[in-house]
Amino acid sequence: MSNQNTSSLESTLTRNWLRRGPLACALWPVSLLFRLLTRLRVALFRAGVLASSRLPVPVVVVGNIYIGGTGKTPLTIWLVQALQAAGMRPGVISRGFGSAGEGARAVTLASTPAQVGDEPLLIRQRTGAPVMVGRDRAATGRALLAAHPEVDILLTDDGLQHYKLQRDVEIILFDSRGAGNGWLLPAGPLREPVSRRRDFTVINTAQLTPELAAAVGSQFARSGQAAPAAGGPARGPGGAWQMTLAGDVAEQLRDRGQRRTLAELARQQAATGGGLRIAAAAGIGNPARFFGMLKAAGLHITELPLPDHHDFQDRPFAALDADLILMTEKDAVKCAQIEELSGDPRLWVVPVTARIDRALADQIVEKCRGRSIA
Repeated sequence: MSNQNTSSLESTLTRNWLRRGPLACALWPVSLLFRLLTRLRVALFRAGVLASSRLPVPVVVVGNIYIGGTGKTPLTIWLVQALQAAGMRPGVISRGFGSAGEGARAVTLASTPAQVGDEPLLIRQRTGAPVMVGRDRAATGRALLAAHPEVDILLTDDGLQHYKLQRDVEIILFDSRGAGNGWLLPAGPLREPVSRRRDFTVINTAQLTPELAAAVGSQFARSGQAAPAAGGPARGPGGAWQMTLAGDVAEQLRDRGQRRTLAELARQQAATGGGLRIAAAAGIGNPARFFGMLKAAGLHITELPLPDHHDFQDRPFAALDADLILMTEKDAVKCAQIEELSGDPRLWVVPVTARIDRALADQIVEKCRGRSIA
């Protein structure tokens, strides 16, 4: 199947997953089979029929049950930095989407997205923490701990359904789409039901409402703080924590020292009557979130949504009529590896930072205290 046909199919499913229309209803019987197989797999792991491994340090999983991007990488980066600020020494393991090879591989600043995946490379660049990728996350975690014995807590970027690795904390991340139509694949966007247990619920949204919190199987907390559970941390859905993504500066890809604020670009665009032509490209799970942030900054943009993990070898900007092209950091790590794109003066990167109540990190540390932390 061609990339264009694949993208068209994904777009069709994405639209239908937001409502219980004719296509979703036609696929609903298949989703019941998917739910049965999912429950059976979880039961086999719980019964010990399928083997799982426990690592010698606490393991925190940052994942989602809504297929596609909800903002896991910014949340992982925020959590790594919060744990570092608390005096801990976190490491990160990931599958590494599109990465080469099967075994555990260390992510270094010299790594390429083709070798280790775009998101692990971005996490390494932003945090400086040890990062390893591999299909088997338990084996990858052991390899990271062997190479970095100073690491006292492991974060796994995604891997919520990778039950071969036992975990101490599960964080499920949603965005403003909530749970979509609430059905499992392929009738809906969910890998597991919203009733699935978790330790913390984080919602990546500019406005957290009681309705949105309820839709993802969580309670509503006005401040975004998790409601404390009697007798200790909740083992089921607790209060929802609000996460927002903020980005107010653009950096030129070929020279990251060249910076312009989004407010400055908006003023220039207004002063020229729209003469400054700005496009925005996003190869992430939910491009609309990136475009919305730029529009909220006052920019008028031409939108170029791309498939998640787009590799940019097809040179999507060649015929784009724009003075500036704004992109995400996740896309920038790949474009920087392509000579034709890395030198294009039109390409500018907009780094985003997750904003969450710091108390979330404190509660995660507290929950891990029962484990042996070096």
